[in-house]
Amino acid sequence: MATIKDIAQASGYSIGTVSRVLNNRTDVSEKARQAVEEAIRKYNYQPNTNARMLKQTISSEVTVILRGNRSTFLAYILEEIQMRMREHGESINVQFIGETDDEVATAIQIGQNVKPKGIIFVGGSSYNFRKGFSQIPVPCTLVTVDAEKLGFDNLSSFTVDDEEAAGYAVSKLLEKGHRRIGVLGGSFSEDDEEHKNDYNTLRIRGIVKELKKHGIAFDFDKDFELCTVSPESGYRAAKKLLERSPDLTAVFAITDAVAMGAMRAFKDMGLSVPEDISVMGFNGINYVKFSNPRLATIRQDITTLVRKSVDDLLLRISYASPAVHEKIPYEFVDGESIAPPRK
Repeated sequence: MATIKDIAQASGYSIGTVSRVLNNRTDVSEKARQAVEEAIRKYNYQPNTNARMLKQTISSEVTVILRGNRSTFLAYILEEIQMRMREHGESINVQFIGETDDEVATAIQIGQNVKPKGIIFVGGSSYNFRKGFSQIPVPCTLVTVDAEKLGFDNLSSFTVDDEEAAGYAVSKLLEKGHRRIGVLGGSFSEDDEEHKNDYNTLRIRGIVKELKKHGIAFDFDKDFELCTVSPESGYRAAKKLLERSPDLTAVFAITDAVAMGAMRAFKDMGLSVPEDISVMGFNGINYVKFSNPRLATIRQDITTLVRKSVDDLLLRISYASPAVHEKIPYEFVDGESIAPPRK
């Protein structure tokens, strides 16, 4: 039996366009409509009638829950979600919560009061989903956290491979000759169920593995400093880290915002980046292109991440489609903030 994805591939148009044709939306070109209808006839496609009737009876908005209200990266994702939703003629209800708040408990409470037709979680803890997500019946998508192993039929996820990407970032520092590398990051735990699959732990795990491959043992007591995702926290943590380990030649920051704070801290300490110490970020948010020096970082493809996340959710709201779990590609963006260590 043909699926909506088959129709999209056969017609040469996106799933969103196919969905708009099936729902008799006017915001579709005549060329696109004809191509989609031809593919429907060719494959004798039959939409899920029950799901379509359900959509017609639901008028509530999609809810977006953003966990980490100080994260610049997640704010960029939210902006992209808003734009993508407008393209589909959808409005959203946004709920901001703190970095340590329970996003699933928040969703359950919202579901009791607002009854959204779908939920997008921007950021989150896999522990919270394992603990309480079974109480949420509507289609949901989790952005920036992998939910495949959680096994919920109504929960898709889209994210980069945080462990692999962080290891790749540190490999770039190793290529330049750095062997004393510090880390500014969030909570790390291989044993704590609540944090072992969070992006902080995954990225730090990737760093430790990459260093080990080169015969370097990472000393958490000496070369790691805890911080949140803000520049202010990165600034304070960077000072503490370098005062404790002044022989560091490079620092990996868990996010670009933390890296920006670290670079300012090093300058205030009388150091030059990258001549005295190199700094590597993670996320690739737009404004780092204008930092001085320009930050080296791992860039996540936010546009692709959001497009796939939104299209997947709207598809599953309208039709009986299975949950999808996908890793989004990343790329290393070279910058002026890294250089070989001084001899």
